[in-house]
Amino acid sequence: MSRNRLVVITLGIMLSLFLASMEGTVVATAMPSIVAQLGGLSIYSWVFAIYMLTSTTSVPIYGKLSDLYGRKLVYAISMTLFLIGSILCGQARTMEQLIIFRAFQGLGAGGVLPLAFTIIGQLFSLEQRTRMQGLFSGVWGVSSIIGPLIGGFLVDQVSWHWVFNINVIPGLLAFGLVWFAWKDVARKVGARVAPDYLGGGLLTLGGLSLLLGLNELGAPLGGWCLAAAVCLFAGLVWAERRAADPILPLHLFKDRLFTVSILHGILAGWAMFGSITYVPLFVQAVLGTSATQAGITLTPSSLAWTIASIFGGRLLLKMGYRTLSLFGMVVMAAGTFFMAHIGVNSSEFSIMLFTSLMGMGMGLAIPAFLIAVQSTVSREDLGVATSTLQFSRSIGGTLGVSILGVFLSSRLANQLLAAGVDPASVSLNTLLDPIAGANIAIEGPLRQALAVSIAGMFIIAFLAALAALLAVAFAPSGKISQLMQQRLPDQPVEE
Repeated sequence: MSRNRLVVITLGIMLSLFLASMEGTVVATAMPSIVAQLGGLSIYSWVFAIYMLTSTTSVPIYGKLSDLYGRKLVYAISMTLFLIGSILCGQARTMEQLIIFRAFQGLGAGGVLPLAFTIIGQLFSLEQRTRMQGLFSGVWGVSSIIGPLIGGFLVDQVSWHWVFNINVIPGLLAFGLVWFAWKDVARKVGARVAPDYLGGGLLTLGGLSLLLGLNELGAPLGGWCLAAAVCLFAGLVWAERRAADPILPLHLFKDRLFTVSILHGILAGWAMFGSITYVPLFVQAVLGTSATQAGITLTPSSLAWTIASIFGGRLLLKMGYRTLSLFGMVVMAAGTFFMAHIGVNSSEFSIMLFTSLMGMGMGLAIPAFLIAVQSTVSREDLGVATSTLQFSRSIGGTLGVSILGVFLSSRLANQLLAAGVDPASVSLNTLLDPIAGANIAIEGPLRQALAVSIAGMFIIAFLAALAALLAVAFAPSGKISQLMQQRLPDQPVEE
């Protein structure tokens, strides 16, 4: 492929990643204004939950479809769905409409992110990917920082509708760049078989049941959904063993590197995404800062992740991916350990420092496993392998948020009872609410109880990080280049 085409496709993919990764932070900033205008405070959380549900459960399906029908077509479909969903969200007149349209938008985003990383894995050699990883991690880091600023500006100066409408022009540009510059290699005649509709259906329903169950953990609905998820995934394993071309190839899990990568993704996602969600609550409610300042507290973590990814990618050419990942998980475990000792007298600086250690650890470990897996799976499985890795981290984060949330509620209730305060008089949902909790000012027993409860929650995150560290220890040793020589013959880059 010519250098000019590579540059054009890279720009298109970077723009796609920026849009998809920025969406969450931009919308979070705009939600107070959206609720004020559309109402529906009681169901506002579904604006985020439904986007997560559809974007997460569709990830492995997009990965397999891209292996079957080519990256270009499936990328075009996912980006089109994302843009249509964005336009519809900008036209929503009720909260119910916004939730439905966010589901549509998430369905598109579920393909944009994994396909972007899959195309990167297909376009570039190992050495090039290690260098490009920093560039694309930089895009992710920048989006997490300027997303709230863009959202705030649009809400204050224009209208909340433009939080969604702003995706259209850059999205069309990214679509055009990739569509006209990318050339898929046609599959061999007779190589295509009927799509695995049964596997796709079971995977989708199982993923939805699992995520719904985790979101409703502690409620009767949550138990029924989790039971349904177990049954559906059991059916998925049965179906995939008999499918001619399974949407989730089970043979990948026979590979120790891939299996360890998935396990690491779940545990690291639990420790990082599950716990970091509650940091703004601590900073705002316990330390008494503003909502804006609470959000800024997480900025160093994003920067540390980005910088670590840049340097870690270059180190992969000189050292083993397992060594780098082990070091990353040690750093992350240290961050969660220190966070387990925070209290009412902690400073914002210390919170920034500890969460930066967590971000640094993820920045070293996550790209190392991604590049290792992409470099050692066959070209036919590149899409589904990449998307399944993405899926594992999302599931881990959801698992962490749900379980840690239940722990936080229970621990807070016990702490309040010990202090002689009726737990029924305090609603954790109110504290987490972006409207009602916009100006949190708590003192006395509630402040102390919340501080102790959140610190205790990070003990669980620390244990998850240790488990992830242990999982990494079972990964095959050696440099990625050595693993490639052992497993795969030289494969040409698609033109």
